[in-house]
Amino acid sequence: MGNGLPFALTVGALAFLLGVIWGGPLVEILRRLRAGKQIREGLKQHEHKAGTPTMGGILILLPTLAITAALNLVNVIRTVTGASILLPLVVMIGFAALGAVDDWQGFRRARGTARQGEGLTPRQKMIGQVFIAGVVAVVFAFYEGGFQFANVIVLPLINAQISISPFLFVPIMVFLIVAMSNAVNFTDGLDGLAGIITASAFAAYGIIAYLQGQIFLVQLCFILVGACFAFLWYNAHPAQMFMGDIGSMALGATLATVAIMTGQWLLLPIIAVVPVAEAVSVVLQIVYFKATKGQRLFKMSPLHHHFELVGWSETQIVQRFWLVGLLSAMIGVALALL
Repeated sequence: MGNGLPFALTVGALAFLLGVIWGGPLVEILRRLRAGKQIREGLKQHEHKAGTPTMGGILILLPTLAITAALNLVNVIRTVTGASILLPLVVMIGFAALGAVDDWQGFRRARGTARQGEGLTPRQKMIGQVFIAGVVAVVFAFYEGGFQFANVIVLPLINAQISISPFLFVPIMVFLIVAMSNAVNFTDGLDGLAGIITASAFAAYGIIAYLQGQIFLVQLCFILVGACFAFLWYNAHPAQMFMGDIGSMALGATLATVAIMTGQWLLLPIIAVVPVAEAVSVVLQIVYFKATKGQRLFKMSPLHHHFELVGWSETQIVQRFWLVGLLSAMIGVALALL
């Protein structure tokens, strides 16, 4: 019963139900903690959202960790394949911890309770991300028990595998995890956007993992889909809570880790095309601004803010971006099957 797609879909539904049930109390707890969101300057259309509880990513992470741990406790002890599920969970916990510190200090500072210099600077955050990703990458590449797609590049379309040196694979893996963590973080700017995009991407990789027989990974992916849907219950426009760095950084890093564990990480820019586009827009904006000494390529970055200033409504952007994300996820799965 526990070794198939039906079971994975069932536990995903369970994650959704649990999230919806305790999401309401979580919103109230965050409000009492005054864990309010601060609105970026220049976004007048978002000023009414100031004070909306953030750190809502807890709603995704806790059910995911609890259900996955409960399902895999015996398997982790008995088999190497079962123990491999610890890899994405470690990534999720590590990046969630970094995001939690940043979120916590952010709203404490807004309330005037934080001392100057507290919290994570961009450099500190990057160092933490690289460290966690580096540890995980080294374990994945050099672990004696071996992982199915360690030190391998899987080429879509021709279905070929190329072995590479672990000393090359490690920096590639670190880059993918850190880049996707920040990409999803950039995407988390509109009600429902990051949640629906990452849910679609995890569903795609869940199908890919199922076709490879990586049942433990399939379960994790669909648990995350269900948990993201539960979060969207409270994050749909108008949002009652925001994901925060605790959720967006952890989801992005976990998505990259799952992609690497399936060997289909070359498809990640397709399956996660929206977060990739958001991150690229930020990089292009910075490069263009410096090259032209003050001119802007986009009205504002990340990309979704550009479309807001062009005149698209928040709902239009989220729905259209999701359509693009869903279609790209379908294309990614198709390419993995060829």
